[in-house]
Amino acid sequence: MSKPIVVVCSRNPIFSSDLSMAVSERFDVQLADTVQRAGELALKHQAQALIGDFLIVTDGGHSHEHVFTQVRQRLTDLQALLLTSENCPEPIERLVACGGVTQMRGNVAVDKIAAWLNDKFPAKVAEIETPDSGAAKPSVSATAPGEPQSVLHGISRRFETSTPQLRRMLVDLEVAAQHDVTVLLIGETGSGKTYLANLIHEVSPRRKEAFMHVACGALPSELFESELFGHVKGSFTSAHADKEGKFVAAGRGTILLDEIDVLGPEQQVKLLRVIETGAFEPVGSNRTMQSQARLVVASNLDLKPLVEKGRFRPDLYYRLNMLKFELLPLRDRKPDIGNLVRRFVQQSAQKHNIKIDHIDESLFAALYAYPWPGNVRELENVIQRAVIYCRNGVLTADQLPHDILLGNAGPTNDPTVQLHSSNAAQDSATLNRQISLTERDIIEQTLLKNNFSRTNTAKELGISRVTLYNKMKKYGMSQ
Repeated sequence: MSKPIVVVCSRNPIFSSDLSMAVSERFDVQLADTVQRAGELALKHQAQALIGDFLIVTDGGHSHEHVFTQVRQRLTDLQALLLTSENCPEPIERLVACGGVTQMRGNVAVDKIAAWLNDKFPAKVAEIETPDSGAAKPSVSATAPGEPQSVLHGISRRFETSTPQLRRMLVDLEVAAQHDVTVLLIGETGSGKTYLANLIHEVSPRRKEAFMHVACGALPSELFESELFGHVKGSFTSAHADKEGKFVAAGRGTILLDEIDVLGPEQQVKLLRVIETGAFEPVGSNRTMQSQARLVVASNLDLKPLVEKGRFRPDLYYRLNMLKFELLPLRDRKPDIGNLVRRFVQQSAQKHNIKIDHIDESLFAALYAYPWPGNVRELENVIQRAVIYCRNGVLTADQLPHDILLGNAGPTNDPTVQLHSSNAAQDSATLNRQISLTERDIIEQTLLKNNFSRTNTAKELGISRVTLYNKMKKYGMSQ
């Protein structure tokens, strides 16, 4: 039975992530950070509920009123919930006054919103399934309350996501894992390709066989063929004995060929033959052998531009591109950061025997604002450092490296992605923009903390109320 579709509109990624994790067992949650995007998603997916986090609104709430009115005219059965400040703008008050809209004022706990959804969409008997008494089969599943929306379960690991684009990928990936087909994973360095390749192996029928990881970028070109296909004694100077290659050692297991984009033309030809026919010969041997292994191929770069530049064979590209899965960089899967942080904190705390009682919101805010050129691997290392330097059981932004707090991001492995400016003028403009964004975030967070009391907010920030009003006006924040 399909789940009710709920669109959540919020500019606060922490709120969006926490809410989606809390209700994902029974609801299909679509996330939007603007009211216009929320309207598009609601109409596209024929949503049953729309939740608007309008604690802070721009243009006095007029765009919010317009979008909600248009959506509700087309989706007449839509359930709507608006989260507003105590001093709610008049256009949003009109929405509530027209009826059919629930309003909750102030900072509302996620549990209360989940209770509202469950009240509007009570569970049906058909939705309650009897647990299977047999052995658990690795699968993509709707998760329990408090977990992300989609999880691909393996034997020793799991990939979980609250990012809508990745939820469909997990479903398709599980289907591909069940068949003897080559899978291509595209993603930046540190985005989790090796982890996902291991998980594909664990989800597949080959899970009890060997998993072999070949780092193509670390292999000298003259050893590539010997490493993969093996060699016979005397086939070259240092071949003092027969050696079986990875394709033989893997048996009926899985081979991950990582960084395939670095291979030269001759190596690509030999790889194409194995992928198409499974046939290969060890170096120095005339005996043709047949590979029984399944291939997972990974690349840091999209292969199509390499084909256009003549650096990658078109026939190999089209052979691999049939089942291609793109793993988003961490900067494009912000809803997953909260869950990743909690998991890495738990792992690091256990590893280093350090007690962590609480994670402060300041740490989450800093992590959400950073673009993460090193992706999940960089986040894991940053969290491990923060845990090591934690002394009182409370993780805060103070334990983060200065580069993270200042947003000084390094380069990505993809040359088409620019996370920082290249000349002094652009650097100055970018710095001013970062300062403005940081100032706006600080004001928003302080307003939320003080239940939107301007007096208390100005006092905590150490500025006058007039200065606070002027800054709110500058950044298009409701007053």
